[in-house]
Amino acid sequence: MDDQQTRAQRFRALHRPGDPLILANAWDAVSARLVAAAGAHAIATTSAGVAWSRGAPDGDLLARDTAVDVIRRVADAVRLPVTADIESGYGDNPDQVAETVAAVLAAGAVGVNVEDARHDGGGPLRPIHEQVARLAAVRAAADRAGIPLYVNARVDTYLRGARGVPETVERAEAYLAAGADGIFVPGTVEPETVAALTAAIPAPLNVLAGPGAPPVAELARLGVARVSLGPALAETAYAVVRRAAAEVFGAGTYEALAGGLDFGELNELMRD
Repeated sequence: MDDQQTRAQRFRALHRPGDPLILANAWDAVSARLVAAAGAHAIATTSAGVAWSRGAPDGDLLARDTAVDVIRRVADAVRLPVTADIESGYGDNPDQVAETVAAVLAAGAVGVNVEDARHDGGGPLRPIHEQVARLAAVRAAADRAGIPLYVNARVDTYLRGARGVPETVERAEAYLAAGADGIFVPGTVEPETVAALTAAIPAPLNVLAGPGAPPVAELARLGVARVSLGPALAETAYAVVRRAAAEVFGAGTYEALAGGLDFGELNELMRD
């Protein structure tokens, strides 16, 4: 029986250093089905793509209920494990973060990303003790639900001022002790740094890849367990919208629309 417990266990088993789980992040039901049809083993959401598609900027400004609604639609659209990017938890305190996680689990997700950056003007990163309390609340909420939720703790040291490997490892160790299962370090794909992180962090390492990053095979050789595309697919899709709109309003031509997916194919993809 492919229930939530089974999907959670399957998702956990996909995190293997040297044989990374590849996540092409989706932001709605149709992007999730397209990614699944391409051969994905799991579906991840992108908080930025979700926020943009629902009329908000990224950065903990999307309403929790709106985010959870998208997660539910994605989980209902595919038969694969779904992991949800919940930014910093859509809550001001650990109890509110726990409420978010309970809602995300009820929506069908089996994993979450939780970041340690703050967006309230109080500084680029939360103090370690504050983030530890939030992650402990995430784990406690999952335990109460009886789901072995995969908690991917995002460490934003490289996105928010590149403080280097030592601080990243210090935060990673504290987050793992609080109940995280894996560590996500976006902002660096430099091979020497990635190798240092995989050697020092005693958990599966997730990196954010895109143009200019080493190929998946090289990241695997460095010991990476998870490779995410983050908002890149959404950014690319929206770039096509801008090019096509600029062309039709400018030259009055339609070349940017060439190569689009067929209406019938997409419509059929969304049938149950």
